[in-house]
Amino acid sequence: MGETGQGMDFLDCLGPDTSATVFTLLDDPADLARASAVSRSWRRFVIENQFSKIQCLRAYPEVATFTDIEVSSSGGVGQDDRTCSRAEFEKLERDHRVFMHLGHGLLSPYNTKNCTNRCIGPSSTDRYPDEAMENTLTTTDRVGRTPSYWSSRGHRDPAAMVEFLIYGLQSDLCLVNEIKVKPMKVFFRDDQPIYSAKRVRFQMGYPKSPLQSETLVYGENEGWHIADSNYIWTYKSPEFTMLQENVLQSFKLPHPVLCIGGVVKIELLGGVVKDAYDGRYYICVSHVQVAGKPLSRELRVAPRGNGVVLSYYADPHGCGMPHSESSGDDGHSKCTALRRGPGTLLWLEEQDN
Repeated sequence: MGETGQGMDFLDCLGPDTSATVFTLLDDPADLARASAVSRSWRRFVIENQFSKIQCLRAYPEVATFTDIEVSSSGGVGQDDRTCSRAEFEKLERDHRVFMHLGHGLLSPYNTKNCTNRCIGPSSTDRYPDEAMENTLTTTDRVGRTPSYWSSRGHRDPAAMVEFLIYGLQSDLCLVNEIKVKPMKVFFRDDQPIYSAKRVRFQMGYPKSPLQSETLVYGENEGWHIADSNYIWTYKSPEFTMLQENVLQSFKLPHPVLCIGGVVKIELLGGVVKDAYDGRYYICVSHVQVAGKPLSRELRVAPRGNGVVLSYYADPHGCGMPHSESSGDDGHSKCTALRRGPGTLLWLEEQDN
């Protein structure tokens, strides 16, 4: 494919419709980047048809949530204005760069890690601070001899119990594969009850306004940001059955989900064990993990109007991509390639031929 020695361009031979069908079949950002590096006409064809956005949408439909794209710093833009105005092409090119960056994060192989970063707030807490939500960030049931867990307040009706824990993730954008929850076993009691929930469900989304750390208050008012009205939830999982076992239980999602906004809500539904002392039902959790992949922190999201904006904070002294190499005789930074694996390079900046 491309231009031959006689100057023939296969885009002209195939026509725009057939060419678009071929380009849409590319499912690797590296392949799309290589195609856009063939020539100026190919580069323009890729950008104007938004193939990088299509690639992201096909893999993760949640990308449709973004209503606009912003770039804090960008490089040069195309000079050709044959089919659209310069301003229109500049915007398309900026979007292309952002979606290429996003696509690399979404589609590159990765090892699952714990993305949980901080506690935003619980639905309730029984005894604060001894049974605070922050205890669920530890990996053990006790710190020294002190039990480490979160406990809800008691309920009379186990069927009506709906408790939840809201966490912030490491990045505004995270791929989430599974969520792990460990019910608490009260080892300091003779009967050692396990206060699990009957079922669990997960929601992901973003806050309607930025969450400031100084307003994440616990204790009497349980925090200022636990109401559903403060969030736009872009994903809700099916319900999973929780076992009454003191193990880190893994709840795999039906498919990996792009968490837009970096907020995860764990809903704990239904009580199981009646407390022997007060006759109430409690849910207790000793540890939580949100497992997946945090994307680059250069990609951030912010609510605006009735939607959410994807912002790309590019490095003004480089290409804005991790592990990139720069070259250029004119003194300007020029990105050339990003290594994806043995012998494989992802081209980031198109050639000028």
